[in-house]
Amino acid sequence: MTTFVLIPGAGGAAWYWNRVVPLLERAGHEAIAVDLPGDDPDAGLAAYGDAVVGAIGARKDVVLVAQSLGGFTAPLVCARASVKSLVFVNAMIPLPGETAGAWWDATGAPAARRSAAEEHGYTVDFDIETYFLHDVPKDVAEEGASQVRPEADIVFGEPNRFDAWPNVPTFVVVGKDDRFFPAAFQAKVARDRLGKDVREIAGGHLVALSNPEGLTDLLIELSGSGRG
Repeated sequence: MTTFVLIPGAGGAAWYWNRVVPLLERAGHEAIAVDLPGDDPDAGLAAYGDAVVGAIGARKDVVLVAQSLGGFTAPLVCARASVKSLVFVNAMIPLPGETAGAWWDATGAPAARRSAAEEHGYTVDFDIETYFLHDVPKDVAEEGASQVRPEADIVFGEPNRFDAWPNVPTFVVVGKDDRFFPAAFQAKVARDRLGKDVREIAGGHLVALSNPEGLTDLLIELSGSGRG
């Protein structure tokens, strides 16, 4: 049995993982979706790290999975908990000392999003339907509407206080249909910042909602490979 600890993205709602958790459990694993204080204006990255470390408790060799903005919490957790491997999912991969606010221009994310929109013929103006919900089943999207929380500004201005990436197998999972962080953009960031190739999977930015089966299967596969 493997313990998967699942970090959500902006807003911090553990609900994001609600379609993946039962699939992991059905496969005989433990799955812990962590709720982060994303809408607390006084809770920064340290508080996010505390929440995840608290959820891990005394467990050993967990697989840490970080969605989107959750990538900024991941290295803080790796420094404080027993992590077997780290999996980024459509994630913001930080550099030591970087702020989440600076990450966008440093990586070229806005330009990559606009370029992909122009290439594929959808609006360059951000809206939730186009960029997040385009491949999420309607009933799931309707349920999620009540779970959405705003992300407080504090996290975007705080330097990410870690010195170096942990020496654990690290994987980068990319939704090939992600419109918010296009797949080619994510692959470049992974190469530039981690020296890693990516694993592509069908699905958009909210792949845990749109393709939970495919994501679950890949997480289980990666948890047993021992390579990163």
